[in-house]
Amino acid sequence: MKFRAPHLLFLFFYLALAQASFAQQLGAFDGQQDVGATGLLGTASYLPSTQQYVVTGAGANIWADHDAFHYVYKKLTGDFIVYARAGLVGWRGAETHRKMGWMVRQSLEANSPQVSAAEHGDGLTSLQYRKTAGATTEETRATITQADIIQLERVGTTYTMRVAQFGQPFEVVQVANVDLGQEVYVGLFVCAHNADVTETAVFRDVRLTTPAPASLVAYKQYLGSHLEVLDVASGNREVIYSAPNSIQAPNWRPDGKSLIYNSDGLMYNFDLATRQPAVLPTGDVKNNNNDHVLAFGGNMLGLSSGVDKLGGSIVYTVPASGGTPRQITPRGPSYLHSWSPDGKLLLFTGQRNNDFDIYRVPAKGGKEVRLTTAKGLDDGPEYTPDGQYIYFNSARTGTMQIWRMKPDGSQQEAVTTGEFNDWFPHISPDGKWLVFVSFLKDEVPAGDHPFYKHVYLRLMPLTGGQPKVIAYVYGGQGTINTPSWSPDSKRVAFISNSGPLK
Repeated sequence: MKFRAPHLLFLFFYLALAQASFAQQLGAFDGQQDVGATGLLGTASYLPSTQQYVVTGAGANIWADHDAFHYVYKKLTGDFIVYARAGLVGWRGAETHRKMGWMVRQSLEANSPQVSAAEHGDGLTSLQYRKTAGATTEETRATITQADIIQLERVGTTYTMRVAQFGQPFEVVQVANVDLGQEVYVGLFVCAHNADVTETAVFRDVRLTTPAPASLVAYKQYLGSHLEVLDVASGNREVIYSAPNSIQAPNWRPDGKSLIYNSDGLMYNFDLATRQPAVLPTGDVKNNNNDHVLAFGGNMLGLSSGVDKLGGSIVYTVPASGGTPRQITPRGPSYLHSWSPDGKLLLFTGQRNNDFDIYRVPAKGGKEVRLTTAKGLDDGPEYTPDGQYIYFNSARTGTMQIWRMKPDGSQQEAVTTGEFNDWFPHISPDGKWLVFVSFLKDEVPAGDHPFYKHVYLRLMPLTGGQPKVIAYVYGGQGTINTPSWSPDSKRVAFISNSGPLK
């Protein structure tokens, strides 16, 4: 068969487009292309202003012994976690089994071994996998449907899908012994389930994470950090700064213009307009940890800094613009967590008599007053903006839960139940909401809050009710140790973590 000139021009154009598509850098990804005989060309774009990916694809299916779909991918080696909040565009598509999600492939051949976390148009959510080239695809279905939170993790040859409807905890589905090799293609996919039409999905809050290796030595070796801002009403997340080292515990200044965080023993002021950090001077106090907090008025900053000869962390205060700190507690360990609304008192967690309890001390120094006496760890105390209550976390029941008490330590009562280990309650400036970090019981014991775990940020009304997940995070220690609400009570700053992508 001979092509006429127009057909040749079209063929050359198509090949050029396909080649350009293959090589295109797209946000965090190396390229994009159709895999298999899709029928119609797929496309993808990245929207930097919203950090969203819009992916359109055709293709008859991802099933049986071969696949056809549009793929946005990056080559990775070793273990990883990939996460997105995603949805297909349009209430109904041409086919109920149109699908989108995350996929890991050995190659870009249509019959490649692969593992995918797929959300279908009819709500079916499944972990699909082809163990060898050209083999029949298998699947394990989740019990939930209409998942819009999709996470896929690889540890060796084990793949774990975590899926949820936004606001709910993950459901976990896993497959073992799928060997795709060390270097794989990892990315977002869309399949129309029909070669004659295209379907579109939007992926936001996309995160590609290298988790901590099993050999990592806690508190001596660290992963990199992402400083994120979360819009509480919508759940939208934005990475506003990334660092190759550990940055921790952002505090939001009352003027709304900057954040304060700690890193490598120093304090930093992060300008939200320029998105650049600058060292905040603290004199000779340069072993600061992630238990630091601004006074309600914003004029003073409280620090916790390690001093070995005094028994560990010591509480200091310093002007919020920096200066020479004033020592408050005479001995450690003492970990600062809150100022009283009038600026006259400080709350800290102290280890005295071989137990950690919550103490109150004058902000200018003076006698410590013990507020909790229950056996087991009490930590993370914080005053409500009206000064009527102190919220804290306690492991006194065997599970770490959020509690509250009156400022004199009376009327202590539990606020959350035992589904997770809950830490570090923070009250919104308008006094309406409580946000805290929740560790999984099967990963972390009640008395610990380590780095580099699967955690949730959860939100509940201060008047009580069922907590709602507002962020699915790889983090833990340093993520949200300190008050990090924006002054208008609409946003929360926090830290997520990742090693360098390989």
